[in-house]
Amino acid sequence: MMPWWIALQFLSSLPVRLRRMPTPAETGRSLLWYPAVGLLFAAVLASVDSLLAGSPLLLHGAILLAVWIFLTGGLHLDGFADTADAWVGGYGDRERTLAIMKDPRSGPMAVVALIVLLLLKFTALAAVLQAAPGDHWWIVPVLGRATLLGVFLTTPYVRAGGLGEALANHLPRTAGWVVLAGCLLASWLSLGSVLLAGIAAFAWLRWLLLRRLGGTTGDTAGAMLECLEVVLLVGLAL
Repeated sequence: MMPWWIALQFLSSLPVRLRRMPTPAETGRSLLWYPAVGLLFAAVLASVDSLLAGSPLLLHGAILLAVWIFLTGGLHLDGFADTADAWVGGYGDRERTLAIMKDPRSGPMAVVALIVLLLLKFTALAAVLQAAPGDHWWIVPVLGRATLLGVFLTTPYVRAGGLGEALANHLPRTAGWVVLAGCLLASWLSLGSVLLAGIAAFAWLRWLLLRRLGGTTGDTAGAMLECLEVVLLVGLAL
């Protein structure tokens, strides 16, 4: 079960401590458990949603989003902000874009992009709750984490060293495709055509990454997760 604990420690703010240093193979296999972490998030969010039944709609949506962010520790929001900064400040240059992503400081573009992203996420979530309380929005965290698996299965990792390289090099690819296919099938049954919008967004964002960087980094993978969650929520709201 070490890969599960690796995935849970990395993707969540929960107080998980590994008993030992994981091997590179265990780190690679942890990617297979990313959708399961999303399912855990979905269960927590569904429970909070149930507890908030009957509360004012905007407050309901705001609390749900706050819990959602707390569960992730803002990990992917950080990647999204870094990517937004680098994408604008990189002026189309690969090396400059990668260098800006490593800078821990946040520029104006990162702040603006985060505000827009969270505003879209909040309003879409509130609209979904109003239109169909308890409907299939809970599957979005699962698909978000499946997005990371999809990125590492289909896109070269371009930054040497670190956790991302270990994930890319040691991911069991056959098992990864099986897990991803299972997630997509289950999502299709719940989301229908909204899933097609998510797949189209994934393909477009992946194309942008390949054109600018030749692949992905940990930050851009996190940015794709956040963008896909917004696309799915907006699709459900519409």
